[in-house]
Amino acid sequence: MGKRRGRAVSVWVAGVVLTVAGVMMSGCATAESPAPRSTVTVYASPSSSTSAAASASSTQPSAGANPALAAGFRRVAAGTGLRVGIAVAPVGPNATASLLFGDRDPGVAWSTIKVPLAVAAERENGTSTAESNAIINSDNQAAEQLWASLGSNTEGSAKVTAVLREGGNPNTVVPSQQLRSGFTIFGQTRWTLPDAATFAGHLPCMPGTGHVLSLMGQVAGNQQWGVEIMQIPKTTAVKGGWGPGVDGAYLVRQIGVLTYRDGQQSAVAMSAVGGSMSSGTAALNALGNWLNQNIAALPRGRCR
Repeated sequence: MGKRRGRAVSVWVAGVVLTVAGVMMSGCATAESPAPRSTVTVYASPSSSTSAAASASSTQPSAGANPALAAGFRRVAAGTGLRVGIAVAPVGPNATASLLFGDRDPGVAWSTIKVPLAVAAERENGTSTAESNAIINSDNQAAEQLWASLGSNTEGSAKVTAVLREGGNPNTVVPSQQLRSGFTIFGQTRWTLPDAATFAGHLPCMPGTGHVLSLMGQVAGNQQWGVEIMQIPKTTAVKGGWGPGVDGAYLVRQIGVLTYRDGQQSAVAMSAVGGSMSSGTAALNALGNWLNQNIAALPRGRCR
């Protein structure tokens, strides 16, 4: 796997909510353009440009959050100029996102959904070049081949949704029909950051996922941002996704698994909503640096 990986966290810029616990075309172009702790949420006043999003995706403040961590998040989130979010979960058979910051809106998965899609396709048909291209290069045509290998759209929806259920997501449902013209069926799955981080926390412990994780550790340059820039973890495995929203805002998101030198792992999901791919990846790089600096605070665990 790629070097240096960590745990999932959710962050939201401008309207900041922080939760701490004791963290064709599917938008991505072809070849792509410890134990759970109780959760604590910290809320920071949003800027005027994001107050509406804040009211929709925040929770009320709770006492007990680490003041230094909360203050650090606020600074980084505000500095990105975008609406950002992070969710982090300890890896384990009962993983759940316990460290949450920022945006909680259930944005679409874009190409991050190719991870459970690849798991479903490999289990049914074995490894393939299409699987490698879908994960490493985020190639949409390859992902469509994986989807078609599962049968009808209804069958594909059921099989990928079943992988999500196995990964601790009882409510996320992969569509069975095209929701937006010009975009993949599966890429428009609504996937919250906490659910995505929870899934990533289960992924290393699920049967038949080792090959997919190894591909996530080899992603091409178009996905080497966010968790990928972290220096402290021994290895990282990621999958990025990006695309334009119906409102014109551009969403960039990522899921990742961080492996530490002692073998423990953290799972991360992060996103940024703004005007472009470049501004989104820059924001996720800022979050990756922040996670790296606060890595001791990330929940971590291991498969039993």
